[in-house]
Amino acid sequence: MYLQQLSVINFKNYAEAGLTFSEGVNVFTGNNGAGKTNLLDAIYYMSLCKSYFNPIDSQQIKQGADFFIVTGNFNRNGKAEHIACSVKRNQKKQFKRNKKDYQRLADHIGLLPLVMVSPYDISIIIEGSDERRKFIDNVISQTDNAYLDELLVYNKVLANRNALLKQIADSGRYDPGLMEVFDEQLSISGSRIFEKRKLFMESFTEIFNKHYSFLSEDAEQVEMVYESQLLQNDLSTLLKKNIEKDRILERTNAGIHKDDLVFAIHGMPMKKFGSQGQQKSFLIALKLAQYSFLDQQNKFKPILLLDDIFDKLDDRRITKLMQMISNHDFGQVFITDTSEERVINIFKKIGVEITLFKVKEGEIDA
Repeated sequence: MYLQQLSVINFKNYAEAGLTFSEGVNVFTGNNGAGKTNLLDAIYYMSLCKSYFNPIDSQQIKQGADFFIVTGNFNRNGKAEHIACSVKRNQKKQFKRNKKDYQRLADHIGLLPLVMVSPYDISIIIEGSDERRKFIDNVISQTDNAYLDELLVYNKVLANRNALLKQIADSGRYDPGLMEVFDEQLSISGSRIFEKRKLFMESFTEIFNKHYSFLSEDAEQVEMVYESQLLQNDLSTLLKKNIEKDRILERTNAGIHKDDLVFAIHGMPMKKFGSQGQQKSFLIALKLAQYSFLDQQNKFKPILLLDDIFDKLDDRRITKLMQMISNHDFGQVFITDTSEERVINIFKKIGVEITLFKVKEGEIDA
């Protein structure tokens, strides 16, 4: 699968731009703030129906404009796919595939699988469990539409149950019948999500270990462990056991919304004891494992977006990553970098041709 053409109007710092890409490596070079990453985000938007960096759609509109439009022509296993997204201020987002509106954006997720590697990914390691659950959900959702639907159901029931707990605290009146209904709904949905996460982690962990071993040349021993309360008890039992605690704290304290991934190096938490280089290797291995998993599940290669990674990696890690590209482990790749000379030299060294775009303040010179 690859993106043939991209067009943006009033997207971030671009008034208007139209680009045609190669099926291999496409590189955007330019100074910081020129708009290189915004082009990657436009590509990401067409795949996942949202920005990678900012969840508020209206904030992607160029300052002074009332709307933005992003369109792309994809080749998906030999079949043409035209994707168009438009956002107007104070109006609902429109998403079209081959000129037909989606009734639900969730139906689009997974059609155009994509992996983004960005400096912002460090949040997966150093921030709270929310970031790691988002990572798991992003990967599974691109291969399983039913999973995304189940996640939406679970979150809606969870919000209703939490609202009921607050209502009980405010009024002092407890309705065990209604609580029982929410508990049953949450148990059914949460158990399905847990089983899919557990199954996913069994195969994903093995893929991750291979990538980390390659990138680090077996220099360190790392571990990634899936933690869930449901590994010890079924959710129905947990909800009953925690009801008094839930009533005191006015929120649901058991469920798959508490799941986490534990990252360790030599048996110690990666967040505290991993060096910057080790954390970077860990993150890249995570994202490459995501790429490999999507490739295996879909039977075709996703698009790979590499945002400003050469500045953040040492020469050894860059060499290992470029070995993968030169071995054709990836399909279409998009890269941003501040140094045109550096990118040209890196790819000249491994004998891979690139299509270069020079970006300057929202203008592009191909």
